[in-house]
Amino acid sequence: MQGIWTTDRIRAAEERLLAVTPEGALMHRAAFGVSVRAAEMLAEHTGAVSGRRVTLLVGAGNNGGDALWAGAFLRRRGAGVTAVLLKPDRAHPAGLAAFRRAGGRIVSVKDSPQWIERADLVIDGIVGLSARGPLRADAAELLEHLAAPVLAVDLPSGVDPDTGVVSGPAIQAARTVTFGARKPVHVLNPERCGPVDLVDIGLGPELGEPDLRRLDAVDVAAAWPVPRSTDDKYSQGVAGIAAGSATYPGAAVLATGSAVLATSGLVRYAGPAADAVRARWPEVVATGSVTDAGRVQAWVVGPGIGTGHEGREVLRHVLEAGVPVCADADATTIIAKSPEILDARDPDTPVVLTPHAGEFARLTGHEPGEDRVAAAREAARRFDAVLLLKGHSTVVAAPDGRTLVNVPDGSWLATAGSGDVLSGLIGALLAGGLDPWLAAGAAAYVHSLAAGRAARGTPVSASGIVDALPDAIRAVRSLDPTRG
Repeated sequence: MQGIWTTDRIRAAEERLLAVTPEGALMHRAAFGVSVRAAEMLAEHTGAVSGRRVTLLVGAGNNGGDALWAGAFLRRRGAGVTAVLLKPDRAHPAGLAAFRRAGGRIVSVKDSPQWIERADLVIDGIVGLSARGPLRADAAELLEHLAAPVLAVDLPSGVDPDTGVVSGPAIQAARTVTFGARKPVHVLNPERCGPVDLVDIGLGPELGEPDLRRLDAVDVAAAWPVPRSTDDKYSQGVAGIAAGSATYPGAAVLATGSAVLATSGLVRYAGPAADAVRARWPEVVATGSVTDAGRVQAWVVGPGIGTGHEGREVLRHVLEAGVPVCADADATTIIAKSPEILDARDPDTPVVLTPHAGEFARLTGHEPGEDRVAAAREAARRFDAVLLLKGHSTVVAAPDGRTLVNVPDGSWLATAGSGDVLSGLIGALLAGGLDPWLAAGAAAYVHSLAAGRAARGTPVSASGIVDALPDAIRAVRSLDPTRG
């Protein structure tokens, strides 16, 4: 898993490392990493480094120092580099001296527009990890002149480093270089950061356990259930789907289909859309009621069941079954209206709740707010459940505080019915015996991967996402480190 640390943890680790490192060594290493990425961007966009124009936006503090040192390195490679000093009296002294020695040009904010507009690349070193809130007026005015790609040092200036929130003027980076460890902003607002490159400065031993985690394909591959030679359809996990209605049969078809394609065990469907489910997925054992469904190892409940008396009784029956439950869509609305219904479950029975922002507000009485990670963690503790908070970056929090973030490639999941597909995946993995936190995270990863593969650059339907699941799972499984 990829570790992510809050800025307070990063700063504390940096202080410990700085205490045993020669002065300036960490900044030199970080700045050299910036210069390497800058050279790569120049070569990609212009075909060369020598003779190209780079403009540095330099604030006070270490990020400005990183930008100045990187500018000095780029000068040695033949680039023309101009530094715009937003706080001339507070510019990093050693970085500024090195930049001057390398022959870099220094201009005031007043004289900077022409140098920004003519640049082939802009390096953003305005603010660092200590900054909060939008850019100040003098820096914000510079944004109007940006035309070239921007390489951000550590994070795009004006974006909150711990929440990713943008509350005013902020840099839009084409790429970000960070040092030592990834920060929350890199996964909570990936659109602002662009691709993030991590430069190793030796911080690892000082970091401790991460505050957030991000699954990669290898993690998901190792977790995804695969039949063994001794397995049969029952031992692989039987997923139950309580979804859909006469009004919304599609929810049942989508959730059931994703469960079918997630594993090679058995899926049982129970609900009013049994005929529609059988027509699309003949391998499913379908009945009209959860009371007739038979034994399952996990339940998915909620998509399209309605929020009236019948929906509440379905949810209550499922919670009383003593197996893990993924409660989605209408089930979360029922819980919001009648939270006491969760008392029907055995205290040891895992529950995964999967709200979007509106459902989260109904569940908790407030919007997720700026700090989505803190909101998800608090709700997970409150409901004693794994909580998957949907959004462009999906946050998955366990009651014990473990938290992971899934960052999709694009926004292809913003389509009707995609949540039903996700719930079916989670249910299948719960039935397969995965830890609920890991099941939710792995399902979110494959869900977004399938959406990207189905879309191929154009909008895609939820049915298209279902159809792309085998290809996505196959791609992930090919990376399983236990396979020969």
